[in-house]
Amino acid sequence: MVKLMMGLKGSGKTKQLIEMVRKADDEEKGSVVCIEKGPKLTHDIPHTVRLIETSHFKLGSFDFMKGFVSGIFSANYDITHIFIDSLIKIIGVELGDDVREIEDFLEWCEDFSKRENIKFTLTISADVALATDKIKKYF
Repeated sequence: MVKLMMGLKGSGKTKQLIEMVRKADDEEKGSVVCIEKGPKLTHDIPHTVRLIETSHFKLGSFDFMKGFVSGIFSANYDITHIFIDSLIKIIGVELGDDVREIEDFLEWCEDFSKRENIKFTLTISADVALATDKIKKYF
C-alpha cells in the first residue's frame, strides 16, 4: 500500500503524517520508520519510531532513495511502515521538472510494498493541480 499526501506548504500534510505515524506505532506489530529532511519531527513522533534525518546523506536522486529505503529494510525485516516526509525536498527536485521520476518512484514503492508486505506513506509539497493521473492514484 502506498499513500501520498500532496499540497502546498502549510496545508497540514506534516500534521496529518505525525498522527498517522503515532497510530501506526500504536497499532502495527512491526517497526515503523520515518524519513525526513531536517530535524523538525524529533519531538513530535514517539521515540519508538526510527526517525532518520536525511540532510547529511545528500540524497540527490530517486535511485539513491531506492537504495536508501532498500538498505533500511534489509537491516530490519520487521519494518511494517515507512513514512517519507517531503519526498521531493529530500531528493532536491521539483514536481514539474521530474514528474516522470516521481511517478516511477511511487510505482517502485508500490512494487516494494507488495513484495515485502510493507506500507508507505509519503508527502509532497506541491500544488495538487500539478499531479498527473499516475500520481493521483496514490491519493
